[in-house]
Amino acid sequence: MSERRSRADRDRQTWRHALYEWRAGLEVGALVGALPVLAARAPRGDEHRVLVFPGFLGDDASTLALRGYLRACGFDARGWGFGRNYGPQGDLIERMLALVERAHERSGRRVSLVGWSLGGVYARELARARPDRVRAVVTLASPFQQGRARGALWPIVDPATREAIERLEAGAFAERGAPPPVPSTAIYSPSDGIVPPRWCREQAGPQAENVELPASHLGIGFNPLALFLVAERLAQREGAWRPFEASGLRRLFYRTGEPHPGAGAGSQP
Repeated sequence: MSERRSRADRDRQTWRHALYEWRAGLEVGALVGALPVLAARAPRGDEHRVLVFPGFLGDDASTLALRGYLRACGFDARGWGFGRNYGPQGDLIERMLALVERAHERSGRRVSLVGWSLGGVYARELARARPDRVRAVVTLASPFQQGRARGALWPIVDPATREAIERLEAGAFAERGAPPPVPSTAIYSPSDGIVPPRWCREQAGPQAENVELPASHLGIGFNPLALFLVAERLAQREGAWRPFEASGLRRLFYRTGEPHPGAGAGSQP
C-alpha cells in the first residue's frame, strides 16, 4: 500500500474510531498514574502567561488538569473565565481579544494560547488578530480546517448542536486554514472519534507543525502524552522556536504529522 493511501486511511474517521471514545476514561486514569513520571520529566517554563480555552460545551473545569500541570511546570496558566463554551456568540470574540490584551499588559510579556477542540480554533484566530501579543499557539484536536465530510457520530448529534456547528463553519472562522503568524503546534489523534483528523492539521508554514499521538477527542486534555507535549512546546525560549523531534523513545508515542494539503482539500475524506 502506498504512503499516500495509508495516510488517507488514517485521515478517514470511522465508526470504529467513534466507539474508541470510551478511552477518555482510561486517559483520566492514566494521568493519575503518570503524574510522578510527568513531574520528574516535566519541561520547565519561564512563568509566562498561558491562556487555556475549553472545547465546545466545556468550561474552565474541563481544563483544570491541563492548567494544573502547566502551573506545576512553571507556567502562569489561566482559564478563560467566560463560563461554558457555546461558540462565538454575541461579543465573545471581542471579550477574548480584551483578555489577551489584559494578560499581555499585566505580565509585560507575550502570552501563549492553548485550545482544546473549538478552543483551539479561537486560539489560532486570536493569534492571527494579535500576533504582537501572542508568543505561541498549541491546539488539541481542534477542527480548524474546513470540510463537507462529517464524522461517524454526526447523524446522532442532536439537531441544536448540529445547527450551532454549522453556524460556526459558515461564520467567523470560515476559510481560516492558513497557519497563524506565530509558532503553532497542532496536536491531534489519527483515531479521533469526534472530528476527522484531517480537519486538525496545520498547513505547511515556517513555524507550523503537526504532531500525532494516540488519544481520544474527549480525553486528549487529560492524556499524559498530550500534556507533556504541550509543556515541551511552550517551554521553548521566546524567539527560538524549533519543530518537535519525534526521535529516540519519543518515536514510540509521537509521530510528526503531514501538513494539511490546503485550500480545496478539506472536503476530501
